[in-house]
Amino acid sequence: MDLSIVIPLLNEEESLPELEQWIHRVMTEHHFSYEIIFVDDGSRDDSWKVITSLRKQNPNVKGIRFQRNYGKSAALNEGFKLADGEVVITMDADLQDSPDEIPELRKMLLEDNFDIVSGWKKKRYDNKLTKNLPSKLFNATTRRVSGIKLHDFNCGLKAYRRKVIKSIEVYGEMHRYIPLIAKWSGFRRFGEKVVEHRPRKYGESKFGWSRFVNGFLDLASIMFVGKFRKSPMHFFGFWGTVCFFIGLAIFLYLTISKFFFEETGLAARPLFYVALTLMIIGTQLFLAGFIGELISRNSPERNHYLVEETLT
Repeated sequence: MDLSIVIPLLNEEESLPELEQWIHRVMTEHHFSYEIIFVDDGSRDDSWKVITSLRKQNPNVKGIRFQRNYGKSAALNEGFKLADGEVVITMDADLQDSPDEIPELRKMLLEDNFDIVSGWKKKRYDNKLTKNLPSKLFNATTRRVSGIKLHDFNCGLKAYRRKVIKSIEVYGEMHRYIPLIAKWSGFRRFGEKVVEHRPRKYGESKFGWSRFVNGFLDLASIMFVGKFRKSPMHFFGFWGTVCFFIGLAIFLYLTISKFFFEETGLAARPLFYVALTLMIIGTQLFLAGFIGELISRNSPERNHYLVEETLT
């Protein structure tokens, strides 16, 4: 199969028929074999009924329905499990992503040998104050921290090689960081294409300030997990040791001052409590790293590595 198109959605009953017809037209014009995987993330409207109806009209339509709203990451993860296409396209269901971009995204991915090609909505129709400015700040921070030179990490329109989406797991709210998750899994070739951002035709935006704040928390989380998941002691043990020995050095200094220079008692000096606090924190961090190592060593994925090729 040439293409799998994974579309997470929430309360998008009005846009689905138009989107399916648009995708079908583009696929037919370019003679692609394809499947459309709609993932209904707990919609409260008639989205699932519409998907069921579209399936009857077009056997290339598939659907997954969640019992409740789990979020876009969970929807994409389940869609990735079902996808069989050589190239996997993700896009939003609100018609702000244009299916006309799909052939060029696929062409870039295959001909330029990229692992991921991300859309870049250079010109946006969102509210500049509530979405555009926070989005620019978010993308600039993510670029700097991750080292991946993409302008629009949160763009829903992306193309992936099949082996990429079968090698990663998307959870929590990590869909914004799929390129970074892929990078931690050993994929390094990222491309970018300027894509059309269309004005919203139906429904309302799902964006809120909580998603903006959570985005930075998720970035900190994924950077930590990606780097120290298999060796938590390298982080906790290092900083625990640093804190403990700084505290110990201060304590030794106070002890020497007390016995050799006849200064006031240890308990009367504020530095004593600083030293004690640092030593306790250092011990706790070290123990946290030790417990993390025990958990990591007993994880079923402790020896899970991605193998590119094998010659026997």
